[in-house]
Amino acid sequence: MTTPNLDKANLPPIQYDQLASDGQTPVKIALLYGSLRERSYSRLLVEEAMRILEVLGAECRIFNPSGLPLPDDGVDASHRKVAELRELISWSEGMVWCSPERHGAMTGIMKSQIDWIPLSIGSVRPTQGKTLAVMQVSGGSQSFNSVNQLRILGRWMRCLTIPNQSSVPKAFQQFDEEGRMLASAYYDRVVDVMEELVKFTHLTRGRSDYLTDRYSERVESAEALSSRVRGTSAS
Repeated sequence: MTTPNLDKANLPPIQYDQLASDGQTPVKIALLYGSLRERSYSRLLVEEAMRILEVLGAECRIFNPSGLPLPDDGVDASHRKVAELRELISWSEGMVWCSPERHGAMTGIMKSQIDWIPLSIGSVRPTQGKTLAVMQVSGGSQSFNSVNQLRILGRWMRCLTIPNQSSVPKAFQQFDEEGRMLASAYYDRVVDVMEELVKFTHLTRGRSDYLTDRYSERVESAEALSSRVRGTSAS
């Protein structure tokens, strides 16, 4: 996969010995985007992010939200697209969420995907301890409304959201006719975010259960915890 805008001389291989990871198994990253337009800039940005992640040695899968029903619209987790999304999140060790900004906020398409990801499956929280990077695209001047909202959701889903983020203004000017992102400071920032995501995912690999272990939950029985979490997610 070609990455013509990537200065590989300044993107060295991940130093696994600095991250307490042997790096022998690629980190698994799920990528979600928030628009169904034929030329979706959030999808194009996610595809560019995937190329960078693969250069960094990650294994990536992108979820296509087309056909995903609205939450609570008479379907359940057995729906084909819902099951596909949940299986993807369970498979992943880290995630990238990328939404357009529409009416000053993330899109309903983006929020619906996150709403379909359960806080728990039994007593297992599928997103807890997974790393998360957030990005947004805008049609106008630079804004951070969508990434700020995604950060709130990441915290609510108990993800380890990395410090860096990407906001690409006037996205229609940042991609060529083939849908590749042009060289710019915005492209370099996306590289920064993906590099940081891979590092944090290796850093927390095999340790997320310990890092997110909570005193208040240890004093509860497993049955009580499962019952409480199911009640919360159903509200």
